[in-house]
Amino acid sequence: MFEVSIIIPVYNGEKWLDKCLQSVFIQSYSKPMELSVYNDGSTDNTISILDDWRERLERRDIHVIVTGHTGQPRGVGFAKNTAVRQSSGKYLCFLDADDEMSERRIDKQLEADKSSSKALIGCKFHRLPEDSTIRFTKWANNLTPHQLYTQMYTSHGPTVVMPTWFCKRSVFDRVGGFDEGGKGVPEDLIFFYRHVELGGEIYRVDDDLMMYRYHPDAATFSIKQETIWKIRIDFLEKQVLSHWPEFTIWNAGKQGRRFFRSLTDINQKKVCAFCDVDEKKIKKAVYIYENSKEKNKPRIPIIHYSQAKPPIVICIKLDLTSGVFEENLRSLNLEEGKDFIHFN
Repeated sequence: MFEVSIIIPVYNGEKWLDKCLQSVFIQSYSKPMELSVYNDGSTDNTISILDDWRERLERRDIHVIVTGHTGQPRGVGFAKNTAVRQSSGKYLCFLDADDEMSERRIDKQLEADKSSSKALIGCKFHRLPEDSTIRFTKWANNLTPHQLYTQMYTSHGPTVVMPTWFCKRSVFDRVGGFDEGGKGVPEDLIFFYRHVELGGEIYRVDDDLMMYRYHPDAATFSIKQETIWKIRIDFLEKQVLSHWPEFTIWNAGKQGRRFFRSLTDINQKKVCAFCDVDEKKIKKAVYIYENSKEKNKPRIPIIHYSQAKPPIVICIKLDLTSGVFEENLRSLNLEEGKDFIHFN
């Protein structure tokens, strides 16, 4: 049994696999470790690249396990689960075949993980190309430890990004592995939310330990936004709205109304107002939910944000208004997680 197993699911990874495996080879972690790879039906030169690296990695005291299948890919969740279950490490270091890790990654995350038996450990990262997903990268790398928990409902997804995950095997076992629904299933988001529901902790090492590649063939682009929206709504309702007797929605526009319509009847009835900064919306004074099945259609007041009664669900995207929204929010002197939650 090894202390650390590096887990790599791969499908047609020939463009990036050499650099990915090189980043495994140069790890500063000095003990023997294990590399577990599952090849999910690749049709390119993935297998030959893995074969070329096997002897080199073995000489470096990295035990290599490679399995896989031919034919139709079964999906990222299945590939990750299989790679984990054929490995033996006490700790799991997840790595995507199109990414590269810093030589200090395992040492740094292992040091952080030893302080908790229930933590999902992430790290800071940079993107390649450098100008891709600038807002997302800035958001993920600058979250405070508190915000790792309070901003997990936003459209950005898990507050520690999947390619950076490191955890004890017991964390994986407690969750039960990744959803194996295949293409179009956000298996990382589902795993992350389940981890939190079970009382799991979230932690980020504040060092840039990962190059997270952005490219059009990434599996994330096969997932429909509507699928992610529904998962986020369900999780917010269970984790937050079920504990609030009433709340305000910040955004009387399209996204705020969509959020309202997505709620269960019970939670729709808890909405005491929409708030906004747009005078045109505020002058309407009320939002009428015409599609309601109730005889008397719900009529929700629309007020200025300065009059909003917390707690508030914020349906405004961050970092898109040159700081105006953020300044308006700060002016209310509210506590994140208690008085407001970000959704968009």
